[in-house]
Parts: sequence; C-alpha cells; structure tokens
Amino acid sequence: MTTTSFSQKVKQFLIIFLPIFTTQIALSAMSFFDTNMSGKFSPADLAGVAIGTSLWMPVQTGLSGILIGITPVVSHLLGSKRKDQIGHSVIQALYLGIAVSLAVLAIGAMILTPILNGMPLEPRVAQVALYFLCALAFGILPLFGYTVLRSFMDALGQTRITMFITLVSLPVNILLNYLLIFGRWGFPQLGGVGAGVATACTYWLIFLISIFFVHRIEPFAQYGVFRHLTGVSLGKWKELLKIGVPIGFATFFETSIFAAVTLMMSRFDTITIAAHQAALNFASTLYMLPVSICMALTILVGYEAGAGRLRDAKQYSLLGIGGAIVLSLLTAVVLLVFGEQIAGLYSNEHEVIALTQHFLIYAIFFQISDAIATPTQGALRGYKDVNPALMITFVAYWIIGLPVGYITATYTSLGAFGYWIGLIAGLAVGATALLWRLFLVQRKTAVRMVEQSN
Repeated sequence: MTTTSFSQKVKQFLIIFLPIFTTQIALSAMSFFDTNMSGKFSPADLAGVAIGTSLWMPVQTGLSGILIGITPVVSHLLGSKRKDQIGHSVIQALYLGIAVSLAVLAIGAMILTPILNGMPLEPRVAQVALYFLCALAFGILPLFGYTVLRSFMDALGQTRITMFITLVSLPVNILLNYLLIFGRWGFPQLGGVGAGVATACTYWLIFLISIFFVHRIEPFAQYGVFRHLTGVSLGKWKELLKIGVPIGFATFFETSIFAAVTLMMSRFDTITIAAHQAALNFASTLYMLPVSICMALTILVGYEAGAGRLRDAKQYSLLGIGGAIVLSLLTAVVLLVFGEQIAGLYSNEHEVIALTQHFLIYAIFFQISDAIATPTQGALRGYKDVNPALMITFVAYWIIGLPVGYITATYTSLGAFGYWIGLIAGLAVGATALLWRLFLVQRKTAVRMVEQSN
C-alpha cells in the first residue's frame, strides 16, 4: 500500500520483512539440521555434507537468483497498475525454472564425480558428499519451481503465506532427517546421505503446497497463473533473464566465495573442515537477517520506484540498511558471549568445539559487512539496477577476497583462519562499493524524473 509517513513505512516494512525473515530462517534451518544432525552421526558425515553443500549452494543460490528476477518485474507491474500482465510473467518464469532444472541435472551428471575425484578427500567423506548430492538432485525441479511461486507471492506483499508454507514443511524435514540419518522406526540408517533425501522430499512438499495456493487461494488466483497456460515466450524470458542473470551471478559470486574457501580447505584435516563448516553454517543462519531485508527492499523499493515515488523508495532504502546494521551489532554480541554454546550445537567433540568457537570470532566481522552490502543490493534491484552489482561482487570477492585469503592462509601462521581474513576483506570492499552505487542510482533517478516532468 502507498504510505505517507515514516511510521507507516516502518509498519509496512515490518509486515513484509518479518514473514520473509521467518521463511528464510526456516529454509536455513533445513541446512542447519542437515549439518547439525550429520555432525552428531560422525565427523566424516559432517565433513561430507559440508563438501556437498559447498558444491551445491553456489549453484542453487546463483540460479535461484536468476528466477528471483520475477520479484522486481511483478513489483513494477503492480506499482504501475499493469496487473493483467502479471500471470503471464509468472508462468514464463516457471517455464524458465524447469529449463534451468533440467540443465543443472544434465551438467551435474557429467561433472560431479570428476570434481570429487579431483579433491584430496578421505574416502568416507567423498562417498557421503557424492550420495548426498545425488539424493538432493531429486529435489532440484521443485526447489526452483517453489522459488518462482514464492517470489510471485512475496512481490504481492503476501509474505505471510510463504512463511506459513515453509513453517509447515520444517518439522517434516527434521523428522525425515531423524529417521533417515539415524535409521529410526525401521528406516535405513543413511548417515549424511539421509539429509539429502530428507531435503529433496521437503522441496516437493513446499512446491505442491505453493501450487495449491497460487491456483486456488486469493489474491493469487485472480492472476490465473495456471488457468491460462501459454507457450514459451522467448521475449518474456529475455526480460526475465536481463534482470535475473545479473542478480543470479552477483549472488553466485558472493556465495561461491564461501564454497571455494571450504573446498580449498580440503587440504586441512577433517576436524578443521568440520569446525569451519559448523561456524560457516551458523554465520549463514545469521545472514538470513540481511538477506531478508534485501528481499523486502526489492519488493518495497520496486513498488515505489514503479509508481514514480522516489522519495518513498529512498526512505525504504535507508530504513532497511540502517536496521540491518543495528541488528548485525546485536548478533556480534551474541557470538562473543555465547560462542562456546553455539559451537556445542554442532559436535560433541571438544577439539571441534574449540576450533569452531575460534572461527566464530572471525564471523563477527564479515557479518557486519554483509549487513550493509546485502540490503543495498536489494534496494538496487528495486530500481532494476543490477549490472554494476554483478561487477562489484566479482571484483570484491574473487579479485580481492579470495587471493588475500589464499596468501594469508598459505604464507602466514594463521593457516585456515587466513581464508576468513580474505572473506572479511572482500566483503568490506563490496559493501563500500555497493553503497556508493546506490547513492549514484538514487541521484540519477531523481534527475531523470525531473527532466521527464519538464
């Protein structure tokens, strides 16, 4: 809805943000329980799931980012009162999601085994990683389909619905993890591989529930997404890809840097890999705060920019980024005070707990940079300004962050912790550059609106 005061904006922001945050936490909790419960089974299973997750997550987040491009498209159509075009855009995004899923499955079948064979992994760790990813593959198509339908529902401001869907599925995921990892109630004891099977089943559940809501429940049903099926429109795919590909690659560059670090750490022992993954998994859970604000800003800034209300769009940007910074400082305190207890959630072994706690100290610094960079990207997407962010993230993370991490880890006494120094450096550079880009976009957009009005 259109807002006129700052207090109304705060209220609408919270209405949009809180369900998104709850949804992201629930989705992250699936990864958390995969890692946590696999770690309780054995350190080798924890390391195997860590390697498998590190290979899959950059692909998932990057390609999901492409499909998330439907969010600013729908937000702009909604803000500019062109609701009749929304249903067609969503079904084309679904077709695109199916095509992406099939491509991932085909490529993965060819390259997964050679990649794992090329890594210096213990045999048990490599085996768990391979079969974890094979099991997860059965959930790729529903995951990408759900990503499109969720983005559509969120863009309409109905973030509570996607929150409900995800919260319903989380207990199912935890139960299946329990049954399949540990072999309870007559189910096979699959260890870390069972986490992959459980996650794939959960993806099918949330996809089917989403189809029901979009097809039968208002306000989604009025757009007739599944009522008026059309053929593939390459023109609409081009529009979606023009926005989605830069979003996807920017997301890929950010998430893959963490995966690259995990893979490069395979030269260390299993205990170090397990501790690194445990700390990174918890840091990823904290990352759900800025990423949820990012998604809320894409919706709200996109709606206001689509309607030409630039002052309101700017106020939402400031509100979201400022809120993210405050929350990051609060989570920093949590990591400092409860580091040992957090580490204990992932393992029963003293050596793993102590090393995880040390990694969590480094996590404090890069999650503060995330609090600036990630919401800023959300605001830029709301303005449909996506290409510069792609270049900024690539340079910050891969040209600066990874080399600094490698040099520090290889040529100093910091060892594995050196990679986290590189992460901190890259994220700090990225946050500064993205914030500067947002200021430029807001200024250029305001000038353009003045020129058009004259």
